[in-house]
Amino acid sequence: MGRLLAIDYGKKRTGIAVSDPLQIIANGLTTVDTHQLFDFLNAYLSQEKVDTLVVGLPRQMNNEPSENMRRVEAFVRKFRQQYPAVPVEYSDERFSSKLAHRTMIDGGLKKKERQNKALVDEISATIILQGYMESRRMNPPLSI
Repeated sequence: MGRLLAIDYGKKRTGIAVSDPLQIIANGLTTVDTHQLFDFLNAYLSQEKVDTLVVGLPRQMNNEPSENMRRVEAFVRKFRQQYPAVPVEYSDERFSSKLAHRTMIDGGLKKKERQNKALVDEISATIILQGYMESRRMNPPLSI
């Protein structure tokens, strides 16, 4: 069984999270500059088996796509061209940044540490992945 890899895609930075090989626990992996994302993915995917790429779906509260949606769609198109064997699934990313900030506060991080946007992006990716994994557990695929 391979890992699940989650992306919180941003204009400047992209947060990345990964599951353990048994797909039970989501962990923050890193944050990379978005323009270096494919360099990172090329290196990571050459060393690790990834079953699914989970991409945060940028939606507004009214369920309309956010301004980042066109960038995310372009990224997904390019990823699918380069890695056609790796399925891509979307997971709602609304509230992930707010939850990341709350997690940082609850974890006792000082204000200066909470202002680290790269850390917020990594935690957001972890929240996206954890939500995706919980959703799969709650709604497993039907087998006939």
